[in-house]
Parts: sequence; structure tokens; C-alpha cells
Amino acid sequence: MDQSSITPNTSNPELEINGDNDSATTLLQEKQTRRRETLRDVTFIEYMTVGVLCFVNLINYMDRFTLAGVLGDVKKEFGIGDDSAGLLQTVFVVAYMVFAPIFSYLGDRQSRRAIMAFGVGLWCITTFIGSFVTNFKLFAFFRGLVGIGEASYSTIAPTIISDLFVGNIRSKMLALFYFAIPVGSGMGYIVGSLAGAAAGNWRWGLRVTPFMGVVAVALILWVMIDPERGQAEDSQIRPTSYRDDIRALVKNRSFMLSTLAFTCVAFVTGALAWWGPQFIYLGLTLQPDVDITIERLSLIFGVVTMMSGVTGVPLGTWLGATLQKRFPRAHPLVCGAGLLLSAPAIGLGMLLTEAYFYTPFVLNFLGQVALNLNWAIVADMSLYVVIPPRRSTAEAFQILISHMFGDAGSPYLVGVISESLKRSLSPSPSEMPSQIVQFQALQYALFVTCFVEVLGGIFFLLTAVYIVKDKQTVDRAIAVTSLKVI
Repeated sequence: MDQSSITPNTSNPELEINGDNDSATTLLQEKQTRRRETLRDVTFIEYMTVGVLCFVNLINYMDRFTLAGVLGDVKKEFGIGDDSAGLLQTVFVVAYMVFAPIFSYLGDRQSRRAIMAFGVGLWCITTFIGSFVTNFKLFAFFRGLVGIGEASYSTIAPTIISDLFVGNIRSKMLALFYFAIPVGSGMGYIVGSLAGAAAGNWRWGLRVTPFMGVVAVALILWVMIDPERGQAEDSQIRPTSYRDDIRALVKNRSFMLSTLAFTCVAFVTGALAWWGPQFIYLGLTLQPDVDITIERLSLIFGVVTMMSGVTGVPLGTWLGATLQKRFPRAHPLVCGAGLLLSAPAIGLGMLLTEAYFYTPFVLNFLGQVALNLNWAIVADMSLYVVIPPRRSTAEAFQILISHMFGDAGSPYLVGVISESLKRSLSPSPSEMPSQIVQFQALQYALFVTCFVEVLGGIFFLLTAVYIVKDKQTVDRAIAVTSLKVI
């Protein structure tokens, strides 16, 4: 971190942080201890704020993956292949990541409540209107608009939690917040498949979350609070220029390495979440005694995804909190171990999908549990190695990198590889590929996710080398600026 850019909220000149400033560090520890001891003074509205953020995050991920639950019907109606189907998610994520830095800049300086209400309102309106569009290009355009709306929320919400709580309480609240990601994703498959099946039209699956979003906007405007930046840590550091923010983040080794690792996570989750139901459906229907519909398969896949989140996110938080007491580098080590365990489980599940019914779901569950260990821990790491007035920018920077090289391209890349393999695997390229060819092409394309998981695990292990020093640097920076105003 570029410490020369850290300035207290006083008239004092810029400070150079001394790495041996024991008095500053002691002061910070005393303040944080007092904060934890007075947690009984945490108001009901602060917990309500976390509840609102979790609710919005839940419907956020429901909305993202509702379409994945009915992807087969979408392909049929628009007459598109795997590459164009993957492009739908890529358009959404590209818009999401491009606008994230804009909202993060505003989020570090303007009213976060107003920004979030605007974004959630935009995504609700565009999702609802897009459900009536019959032209594929226009439909893809509206998916992009949905991504813009969601970018305003995702870059800001974690920083509000960090400004309300510290220490283990912050970790628990972030775990609750990120718990909504796999659960919301699973509910997206379920809502998409059930609503589409009940109405006889997949478009009705897209019309559920907009009404929930209206409730979310009301809660943001009239229930949620917007605390001062760094309030929980008594931080007196004021914002620096956007250029200084980016320069400091690039120099922050643990932040950059964890961002690269999280990019691998985003790549894997993006590809598996988008193509998982379709792949398993193709494999199971190749078995002679299996009779299953894509709607039922999406429902099962959604339940598996939900249960893996219910298990994995709290387990990761518990492991991180328990091991952190003895091993300061535990957070990145838990994340790295999770990815390295997830890769063989998911890879083996793909290999056995054609021959077994229950085994692929069990292995997929185990792989997703290991993958979900990192959600809350990564967020916590990204916050405590960055000074308070720079955290929205850090969130957006991480979102930009992880989505640009992660799930922005992975659904489309897998679709393109699959379409290319179909042509090479088909006996006659001019004919419609058989179901076995479609399955094998998608299977081979999805194997790339296993290699990316291993790469992500390595990046997390490298993060462990620098995480302790970078966290101590931030703690000293906050303590020194606090000393200046006493």
C-alpha cells in the first residue's frame, strides 16, 4: 500500500507510517477492544441494515441465474447455439464490470444509499421489460442494462458492513452477506424452472425478482443506514485521489494476489453455474433408464447449489475464524485448500455424469462446498488489507479484474469451445450433432475449469506470504492517524 497517500482528517501534513510504531498499534488494539466490548450498544437498525443488504444480495443472485435454469428453452426460442447462449451471460458481466469502477468512485465519496436505490431500481425495471423482448440482440442488450444496475450494489454493500462492525463480528456479518450468493444462485434455478413450468413460458421466471426488487428499494431508502467511512474502526483517514487509490491497490501484494485468485473462482463459478444444468441433463438423458426433464434437473441442481452454500460458506467462516487465532495466515490458506480440493471433485463428477445418476450430484455438491469456503473470507481479506476510504474502490477493482478475466468470458469461452468440438467430433459436420457429441463437446470444454481452480489455489497460497504484513500496515495507518487527533 502506498502509505505516503494516507492523510488524517486534520490539518496535519501527510504522514509517513513507521513500521515500528508500537504505540500506534497498541492504541488501535485498545480501540478495537473497546468496540467489541460495547457491542451491546450496536443498535437494531445496524442489524437491520445487514438484513437489507443480505436480502438484496439474495435477489441479486436469483436474478443472475434464473435464466440459466431455463437455458434450454431460451436456446430453442431464439434459435441459438451454445456460443450465443454463453454470450448472454458475458454481456451481463461485461456491463457489470465496466460500470463497477464508476459506482465505486461515487461510493467512496457520495451517498451510498442513493446509489444503491438507483441501481436496484434500474435492474428491476430492465429485467421486467427484458422479459417481454422477442429479438435476441435486444434481449442481450437488456441483460447488459441489468448488469449496470447490479454493479451499483455489489461494489458498495460490503463496505457498509465494514463500516458498521470490526473483528470477528465483521467476519460473521460478511459471511451472512456472502451466504446469499450460493443460496440466491440456487433459488434462481428453482424460481426459473418452477415459474416457467407453471406458466408454460420461461419468461415468467424473469418476472419474479423485479417485484422483490421494489421491496428492496423501499428498504434501502427507509430502513438501511449509511455510516461514516471507517466508523467502526474510528478511522480518521480521508479519501485520496482516484489515481492514488489505484496506485496503492496495485502495490498491495496480498490484495492483488487474492484478486487474481478470486478471478479464478469467478471463472469457474461463472462457467459451472451457466452450463452445469445443461451439461448434467445431456449426460443423464444418455442413460437408457433415465427419464428427466430440464425443469426437474434445474430444480435439483438449484437445491444442490443452495445446500452447498448453506454448508460451505459458514464452514469457511468458522475455519477461518478458528485457525486465525493460532495461524495469522489461515484465511488465504483455507481458500487455497478449498480450490485444490474442489478441482478433483468437480472433474470426477464430470467424468461420471454419463454413467451414474446420483454420483455426479454428490461430487458436484462436495466440489461446490469446497469452492464456497472462500466467499466470505476473500471479502474480509480484501477489506482488512485496504484503508477504509479506499474500500469501495478496492471492491470495484476486484470486481473489474475478476469479472474481466473470470466469468465475463468463461460462459462464452466454454460455449465457443463446445461448438468447435461439436464440428470436430461429428461424423458429418453438415448434420445436426448427436446428443452424445453435444455432451462430449460440453464435457471437454468444461474440463478447463478444473485447471483454473488449481491455478487459483496457487494464487491463494502465495497470498499467505504477504497477508500478515499488509494487514499490520493498515492497522498502523489507522492507529497513527487516530493519534494525531487525540
